[in-house]
Amino acid sequence: MIKIKEIKNIFSMAIFKDNPIYRQILGICSALAVTNLMLNSLVMGIGLIFVTSFSSLTVSFIRRYTPKHIRMMVQTLIISAYVIIVDIILKAYYPTMSEALGPYVGLIITNCIIMGRCESFAQKNPPLPAFLDGVASGIGYTFVLLTIAFFRELLGFGTLFGIQVVGSWWPNWIFMIMPPGAFFMLAILIWVANSLVPEAEEESLSPATVKAGGVE
Repeated sequence: MIKIKEIKNIFSMAIFKDNPIYRQILGICSALAVTNLMLNSLVMGIGLIFVTSFSSLTVSFIRRYTPKHIRMMVQTLIISAYVIIVDIILKAYYPTMSEALGPYVGLIITNCIIMGRCESFAQKNPPLPAFLDGVASGIGYTFVLLTIAFFRELLGFGTLFGIQVVGSWWPNWIFMIMPPGAFFMLAILIWVANSLVPEAEEESLSPATVKAGGVE
């Protein structure tokens, strides 16, 4: 049975100490592409939380029965199945959002965050810790996307979630809604995050440092 302390450790590592974007520098393509609007970032984040958590859960369930020489292909197949579910739901119920996100929903399949958690954690841990690790990694990813999108949308459009929050006096920074604006904000976020964690603590961190009860 997983302990509360272990759950806290999983979420602390994935969201703050070993965040997949500003620590591991994974999944930055979508972080740069969809963060001009907070709503787009939120939907992408929710999609990735769903795919990462259930992919990790499935990989953990079948980890004892998956031949080692094909496990990467099996993991990719599992991830693809969940991405297709997300894509179908968006196209069926939120076609405007699906069009806004464009090919980046399908490209969740190639997101290194998902494969990384499946391989480094879910493959070695029981289903519940693996599922929680997937949820935590997805939340960490979403946290970064929303942080970047907050400043890009506010400075670029004067809005948050499409709601006008500043008056007409605000000169929109067109630079912030262009690709260079995303690079600029991501670089600042990585710099700030790396500055907040002491060097000694940073050296002790690694994607596989979290261990849950029942690890094989």
